[in-house]
Parts: sequence; structure tokens; C-alpha cells
Amino acid sequence: MPTTIFAETAASLSELKNDPIATVAAGDGFPVAILDHDEPAFYCIPAKAYETLMNKLEDVELAAIVESRKCQAEVDVAWDEL
Repeated sequence: MPTTIFAETAASLSELKNDPIATVAAGDGFPVAILDHDEPAFYCIPAKAYETLMNKLEDVELAAIVESRKCQAEVDVAWDEL
């Protein structure tokens, strides 16, 4: 059965166990697909890439909140109340 791998670099579980840091480094800052019996088991993502991913996800969530609230009536607030 064909499987899509969402990474340019792949490594086996054995490679990951033998040298985890070198396996992550092989992705040059991008995710590494970890394969179990030639099927992706999980993706190993460097900390910097994970932080970037989380920031982008937060931006998407905030944009959805803005979009949902843009049709709400405006609320008058006095500067003293802020």
C-alpha cells in the first residue's frame, strides 16, 4: 500500500536509536520521517522547527478569532476603564 511521507529525509528506528542527534541533524533543520517496517511511524522535528510550527498555528488560530469577531457590533469603552 503506498504511503505518503511528509519529509525529505527518512531514517529507520534503528538509526534513531543508534544516534538520535545525528538522525535529527540529517534533516538540516527540517522534519525527519522515522520509519518502522518501511512505514512512517512518526516525525522527528528539531526544536526550532517545532517552535516555528507552533507560532504559525497560533497565528492561524488568532486569525480565525479575528475573522469570527469582525462582524460583531463595536463596543464603546472609555479610556479610564481600560
